[in-house]
Amino acid sequence: MNLQQVSCIDGQGISSLVAPSKVVCVGRNYVEHISELNNEVPQQMVLFVKPNSAISSQLNSFHHEPLHYEAELCFMVKQGKFHGVGVGLDLTKRQLQSELKAKGLPWERAKSFDGSALFSEFVEIKGDLSELSFSLHINGQKRQFGNVDLMINKPDDIYREISEFMTLIDGDIVMTGTPKGVGVVESDHEFTLCLFEQDQVMTHVRWNAC
Repeated sequence: MNLQQVSCIDGQGISSLVAPSKVVCVGRNYVEHISELNNEVPQQMVLFVKPNSAISSQLNSFHHEPLHYEAELCFMVKQGKFHGVGVGLDLTKRQLQSELKAKGLPWERAKSFDGSALFSEFVEIKGDLSELSFSLHINGQKRQFGNVDLMINKPDDIYREISEFMTLIDGDIVMTGTPKGVGVVESDHEFTLCLFEQDQVMTHVRWNAC
């Protein structure tokens, strides 16, 4: 089986493909998203992992049940730090996730299935992380907006806590959680996800859901 790859652009504008060994995800990192799903604010950082096989370039609306989108700010690891930044979609089987949570069971069946992680190109971090923001538009209408200031756990804290129990190697991706506005992926809808540094677009990606 070939490893799934994502694209990254270095500081000289040279594009290359990287195969992450894993994708580490932060859950419940935006207060208003926690409220919209009627969850409690966690006392400890919520973390889960998606395998390499979860990465896809195709946005599906169905995988045994309807899928929900969650737009997120994402980082790529290189040489022991967050080196690249991009945006992505964490796809979720919401009904199954609710059933698993109610039974106190892990979320992997609802979060780590094949095709559950989609990403833009990653670009090299050059500025202040606090100036990063992102937005998701569906059929031209803004559905989600997030930035570092809105996060409960900031990027440096996320990297430090993951590293306490898991080795992050070059190419690994960390998804930092989703703001309010999640919803169902509808077939044929156009999803446009943009990353900004202040008002400047750093990278963007567009998918047509199928």
